[in-house]
Amino acid sequence: MPMINTNVASLQAINNLNASSADMNLHLSRLSSGLRINSAKDDPAGLIASETLRSEIAGVNQAISNSQRAGSVIGTAEGALNEVSSMLLDLKGLINNSANTGAISPEEIAANQAQIDSTINSVDRIANTTTFEGVKLLNGQLDFTTSGVNNANVASLRVDEVRFGAASNVGVTLNQVSSAQRGQLFWSAAAFGASVLTVNVAGTKGNETFSFVSGATWSNVAHAINDATATTGVSAVGTSAGVLLQSTDYGSKQFVKVNAIKGNFNTVSGVGSATTLKNSDGKDLKVSVNGIVAVGDGLEIKTNGPAVSMDIKMAQAFNTAGGSTSFNVTGGGAQFQIGPQVNAQQMNILGIQSINTFNLGDTGVGSLRDIMTNGTYDVSKGSDNCSSASDIVDAAIQQVAQLRSRMGAFQKNTLDTNINSLNVSLENVTSSESAIRDADFAQETAAMTRSQILVQAGTKVLALANSAPQSVLTLLG
Repeated sequence: MPMINTNVASLQAINNLNASSADMNLHLSRLSSGLRINSAKDDPAGLIASETLRSEIAGVNQAISNSQRAGSVIGTAEGALNEVSSMLLDLKGLINNSANTGAISPEEIAANQAQIDSTINSVDRIANTTTFEGVKLLNGQLDFTTSGVNNANVASLRVDEVRFGAASNVGVTLNQVSSAQRGQLFWSAAAFGASVLTVNVAGTKGNETFSFVSGATWSNVAHAINDATATTGVSAVGTSAGVLLQSTDYGSKQFVKVNAIKGNFNTVSGVGSATTLKNSDGKDLKVSVNGIVAVGDGLEIKTNGPAVSMDIKMAQAFNTAGGSTSFNVTGGGAQFQIGPQVNAQQMNILGIQSINTFNLGDTGVGSLRDIMTNGTYDVSKGSDNCSSASDIVDAAIQQVAQLRSRMGAFQKNTLDTNINSLNVSLENVTSSESAIRDADFAQETAAMTRSQILVQAGTKVLALANSAPQSVLTLLG
């Protein structure tokens, strides 16, 4: 039935044309931006997933950059330490040369001492001038700070890594589980026999041979052994009943052994016919660190706990029964944020100790400063100083080598592996985000072509629908 006032066909054509136009505009928008989601209405759930993944991508990208920056810091410090290592090796050679007093003149030894002074000053210069973006790396600025350390119980302390989390400090409590022991033996008898007894005394540093004649006392034996302590690592205490021989250091690596070379121990009343006296083995210190049992090397304890990693050498006072001590790590360290999320699990705080010459050396002998001119072990003042000076330099070389090793391990096993892992994560997360948010151009082009055809057809149909009422004119003649 032809009508003029209401053109239903035209209304239907308009609705279909609007829908086709909206669909074509949607696909045009996606093709022009390259994104499937340009506003929240395009895919509300997909938008949430995409924004979450974008947040992860931003965190991973920054974590990679942070790790690369941390590697640059470690590389700068390690390069300076490499030069310090070379200078310490030069010191070792100069001290060794100065001990050769039978072949070099006092003037040459004095020249060696002058070079030693210059080298030590250069070590301090490197410690105070090695920087990265204005931060000094080797002067102790990036070392951990502690409080409450009892020096009567703690001979030396090095804190390597700490996880503070939300805490302002980390407490450390050490309780002795079992004490460290020296290697030792007790050579007992009433008196020596009539024959000469030649024995070899061996320890961790070496061995020496002694001949004891008839009538020798245990005091004589102890005195002779103590004269050679520097070359054997064995000390002795004489009593009326015998002599106690023990290693100078503590730990399971220490030993004392006495072999009869001429005669046998049967010449000593009460000992028997054995030709070798064996010691009771030395023992390492065993302590609990915040409740976790750690076994040391002699008196030195290395821990790698969930909150703190450290190297601590206990004093002999702690080695008594029931030894206990505690202290706090209150801050410091070089903090590296190497994960995409800012939390304790994804950051590392590394302690970089000072290499100032007051801090390098043997805690039991002295520091590098003590081998400078007019110092305790000035090599120009006598060859007797050379041995102690050499021990100090050996300890300094070991300290620098350990610091370099820790930094190298951190760079290789933490930073490099972290970057590799994050790159894989970035690839996968970016791929997931792209699948949700990016437009598929082949699909969108096909859909847009379909929409264009529908718009053209709808426009034509609307024109026909609008011309349909004109047919009423034919009824009017």
